[in-house]
Amino acid sequence: MSIAKPLKKAVAAVILDLDGTLINTGHFSFQFHGTDGILGDVLKALLLKYGKQWDGREAQKIVGKTPLEEAAIVVGDYELPCSIDEFVTQITPLLYDQFCNIKALPGANRLIKHLSGHNVPLALASNSPRAYIESKISYQQGWKQSFSVIIAGDEVRAGKPSPEIFLEGAKRLNIEPSRCLVIEDSLPGVTGGKAAGMEVVAVPSVPKQTHLYIAADEVISSILDLQPELWGLPPFEDWIDGTLPLEIWHIGGPVVKGFGRGSKVLGIPTANLSTKGYSALLSEHPSGVYFGWAGLSTRGVYKMVMNIGWNPYFNNTEKSIEPWLLHEFDGDFYGEELRLVIVGYIRPEANFTSLESLIAKIHEDRRIAERALHTPLYLKYKDDPYLKGSSVSRDSLVFIFLIVICFFIFLIKIFYLIK
Repeated sequence: MSIAKPLKKAVAAVILDLDGTLINTGHFSFQFHGTDGILGDVLKALLLKYGKQWDGREAQKIVGKTPLEEAAIVVGDYELPCSIDEFVTQITPLLYDQFCNIKALPGANRLIKHLSGHNVPLALASNSPRAYIESKISYQQGWKQSFSVIIAGDEVRAGKPSPEIFLEGAKRLNIEPSRCLVIEDSLPGVTGGKAAGMEVVAVPSVPKQTHLYIAADEVISSILDLQPELWGLPPFEDWIDGTLPLEIWHIGGPVVKGFGRGSKVLGIPTANLSTKGYSALLSEHPSGVYFGWAGLSTRGVYKMVMNIGWNPYFNNTEKSIEPWLLHEFDGDFYGEELRLVIVGYIRPEANFTSLESLIAKIHEDRRIAERALHTPLYLKYKDDPYLKGSSVSRDSLVFIFLIVICFFIFLIKIFYLIK
């Protein structure tokens, strides 16, 4: 996968946060990653009853708080004519109805299966009430059995950033706190883990906030990037020639004009996709470099390497989708339907000290993707029906249009014959 890094510290157990670390909720706990998703839908509906519009402006203020603290922020900031307890009472059944729709974040199932499969003691520590935790993980296959210990926010006197929930976890695992590794997405969680005397890996859930996690022992972009061997734990063995196979996912739409950097600045012509309608998908998939197959409606199927993220070298203000089709085209194809099948992951998004180093890394990504897509593991997805769906659809529309025209011509001839 990469050059081996030195061991940071050997640990004997792992304590995981839930919301924002393993599952893509929003907490209510309200830990929220933008204005879309399950929690966003619930809040929009509930606040509408009060004549208010949820816009997600509290997202950073409520990350990692307890449910009552989060509710207090929303009630106060929106000046709602109800008590905090009344608000919690109203929103709770709405949330329970949505727990079945919560998705595991990329890498979560892989991590839990890997650690439990190697008999690494696992604890789940969340500020959410026990009933919320039990309900959420009941929809994630194998999770409940994988955790030897679950500690909830309503089982301790003080939630995160207090260290109590982590110390209780170590106590129930019967392992010294100093030999525990905490994996957290929020600042309160990182603070609590360090106060408990534990090693902490941060996976920030709020975009572009990595610089705030200075207390963490390591900061990574997503759980996909965790290297357990740095902590004396069994390494993942599923990386293949610098690539991580993924459960495939699809995305598509018309090719749009990007930032004007691809061809002009980088010499790399990307076929940008609009992010409109994909905010939930973008919040679900971490920033990084992916690869797979691209289908153009009128041209065919091509190899593709793609960046999803903020492009820190250019400091984008919005998360973007920038595929690079690995083929020399004669001209632009703005407006054409582009369909992508993403099959693997290469690396997290990174910043670079120079334009030259950025370009060199992109070309290295291309070489890795091209080599991987020749192998049977990834090559089989070239025939994914999704890639050709747009082509079939367009051809069908043309055929139908021609049939309709012929039919009208026939009717006109019949009309004149009768006349």
